[in-house]
Amino acid sequence: MDWSPIWVSMKTAFAAICITFFLGVFAAWAVVRMKNGRSRAIWDGILTMPLVLPPTVAGFFLLYLLGVKRPVGRFFIEQFGVKIAFSWGAAVIAAVVISFPLMYRSARGAFEQVEPNLIFVARTLGMSEWTIFWKVLLPNALPGVVSGGVLAFARGMGEFGATAMVAGNIAGKTRTLPLAVYSAVAAGDMDSAHRYVLVIVVISFAVVVFMNAVSGRKKTKGKGCGK
Repeated sequence: MDWSPIWVSMKTAFAAICITFFLGVFAAWAVVRMKNGRSRAIWDGILTMPLVLPPTVAGFFLLYLLGVKRPVGRFFIEQFGVKIAFSWGAAVIAAVVISFPLMYRSARGAFEQVEPNLIFVARTLGMSEWTIFWKVLLPNALPGVVSGGVLAFARGMGEFGATAMVAGNIAGKTRTLPLAVYSAVAAGDMDSAHRYVLVIVVISFAVVVFMNAVSGRKKTKGKGCGK
């Protein structure tokens, strides 16, 4: 049994969450601060779109942008000698695109639940919006933001359709755990498929336990403040 898909999945998911976490948090902050309801709804729809699109469709758009004969893909090849499509970088990009909406929506929901009076008081004290974000908004929304990050990490590890479209199924390079399960079943190697599935189930269970622990801690703090 080839264990490289576990390593590929882990490093892909970690690289993706490092990007998705910051993009999702700051995108959520920007949308929450919007005063125009129509603009807010439009941007929210755009940022959430990958969540409702079939992963293969999202992968098709990525392949259309990053393919070797497309402007973006050709630019990177000509300027930097880097081929993005069907590389590990493409797997990371696919994981970022698919997991981003979960991070964004979790962060946005957490920000919207922060007591508005805290922000109002901070502004009356003369704090800048940047200072308010780091010292008031983010600390109070942190449990929800962390939960979103964990969920996005798990989604990045479980990505299949977009990864297959734009990164391919290259053993030891872009073959993640879901792709390994597919390949093992296609080859009739059910023992390896069972092992891969077991690893995925264990990781998924650990994610759920961690999210419940974070959620429980948030509720406990909320009750303490209420008293």
